[in-house]
Amino acid sequence: MTGLLIDDDELYLRTLQRSLARRHLETRTASTVAEALRIAGEIRPRFALMDLKLGEESGLALIRPLRALRPDMRILLITGYASIATAVDAIKRGADDYLPKPATAAMILRALGLEVREDESAPPPIKDTMTPLHRLEWEHIQQALHETGGNISAAARLLGMHRRSLQRKLGKKPGPERDPNQDK
Repeated sequence: MTGLLIDDDELYLRTLQRSLARRHLETRTASTVAEALRIAGEIRPRFALMDLKLGEESGLALIRPLRALRPDMRILLITGYASIATAVDAIKRGADDYLPKPATAAMILRALGLEVREDESAPPPIKDTMTPLHRLEWEHIQQALHETGGNISAAARLLGMHRRSLQRKLGKKPGPERDPNQDK
């Protein structure tokens, strides 16, 4: 089965491609909307896995052109900025599934409707399936800061909070994630 992986994070893209190759899935990669459309036209993939944010572009813009190229293509949207609004928008545009990052290869295989070997079927540790809430908040704040060019007052307005509250949150950068298995 040939697939197309679309993400602007090169390290994540290569890691995911290797992981899927070990499961006998051939994939090509792209990091922009234009590159993805060009490659999709060449290989007509059976599935496409795309990130919601592709630099300044949106993966949502790819759903309809990919669906027009191959109506039976499985289209999966993956994002670190998961929200109900974007999930609904993605499904309305024609995506088949919506996965939060980091998605494991087993999660992707299940979303594609493929068989998962027994050793892959065990649920992964919690730290591999869900991003902690404080990390999501930190990433959301960083996204707002990026969109406002680093202007804290503008980012606070965008986030609907007081500037001083945002400054306090910025002073509490989250540390490395703790392994829940260490508590046992």
